[in-house]
Amino acid sequence: MMISRTIFAAVFLASSALAAPRLTTIQDVLYKADGTRFNGTLVITWSSFQAGDASAIATQSTTVRVVDGNLRVQLVPTTSSTPPMVYSVTYNSDGRFQFQETWDVPTTTQPVRLRDIRVVTATVTSADTGTGTTSVEESDVVGLTADLGARPIKGPGYAAGRVAIVNPTGALESVSGIANDCVRVDGSSGPCGSGGTGTASFVDADTPSGIVDGANTQFTLSAQPDPAASLALYRNGILQKVGQDYTLSGPTLTFAPAAIPQPGDTLLASYRRAEDDAGSPQTFPASQVLCSGTGGATTAAVLASIGTCSISAGVLLPGDRVEVRFDLEHQGAASGFSFQILWGATALVHRDAAATDTLVTGRADAGILAAGAQLSFQSWGAVLPFSAGVANASDAYGTGLTIDFQGNLASASGDTLTLRNFTVVRLP
Repeated sequence: MMISRTIFAAVFLASSALAAPRLTTIQDVLYKADGTRFNGTLVITWSSFQAGDASAIATQSTTVRVVDGNLRVQLVPTTSSTPPMVYSVTYNSDGRFQFQETWDVPTTTQPVRLRDIRVVTATVTSADTGTGTTSVEESDVVGLTADLGARPIKGPGYAAGRVAIVNPTGALESVSGIANDCVRVDGSSGPCGSGGTGTASFVDADTPSGIVDGANTQFTLSAQPDPAASLALYRNGILQKVGQDYTLSGPTLTFAPAAIPQPGDTLLASYRRAEDDAGSPQTFPASQVLCSGTGGATTAAVLASIGTCSISAGVLLPGDRVEVRFDLEHQGAASGFSFQILWGATALVHRDAAATDTLVTGRADAGILAAGAQLSFQSWGAVLPFSAGVANASDAYGTGLTIDFQGNLASASGDTLTLRNFTVVRLP
């Protein structure tokens, strides 16, 4: 009887041993990159597999807490599993997902560290070439062909660096024309303000044509005012009254005998006109500020640049006028100072001021000629007397030109000369 019980117990223990899979202990200390210990949880997941000892492992997951960096967990070895299996491990810390990695656990009775079980994701290689690259057809990617077809393509007239339009076939092309043309809704281009309703509907500062000799009574506007009541006519800055000083018929002005313009008088008119007016009204482009701002300062005893204005190529045209305004401040009373403005390489103005001069201002004009420019200037200061002058400059402006504001102190005394403000305006 005792022998039977002993045999039964042995069989029971043996069957229990066969039922429990062999485990490998994973033990390590985890750190963050800043040297502090990792605290959080590891979620370990796996799919069903058969262990090397024939144990059947079901799909499941487990969560392991890591406190003060200490990790210890036991898992079934996977290096000899069927089918080949690995563990997917998700690290969580500070209440959010951190990263994932893969473990392949070996069969061993000794504890292993993470470096022993981490699996580096391998690069898939092509069977025929053995390289890490392979070609993928566009049709093999779901939705790629449709997405590419929905995007506009370059048409035959496409060119980089220009305004794009959509041609009748839906392709992108570039608008043709010169740099200062305007682009219309239909993609065509032309001079700004030309054609259709793009024509200006208001004329300002129009000078009526006609001889101002004290006898001529009729003058002609550039276009016909529409409505006629929109006309505002000024003679030497004084508003003239229609019906009393003059009458209007189309674009023609007829002055009353008592209001005939005399030699030296100036006539200016402003008015609205019809959108479809066939006339060519006189247009007056607005002035253009080329440069403005505050300049620098100098304490040197030699001329140094304290501000510049670079005018790009093609900006200035014959007939234009460039106005320059500047203001200087002298701080200190130990030394006098000098200043000059260069138009290209030509001195537009040069003055020498005394140590007691604190503020200086100046004005300069450059009348743009077919070649070069005629220069004129005025300057004065708190003590510096008024001075004016005229000069010619042969500097070429077609390829661009620089206006350079320069200054220096008479001696290195600790005084400072500052360009407080400057403005350069182009009048077309």
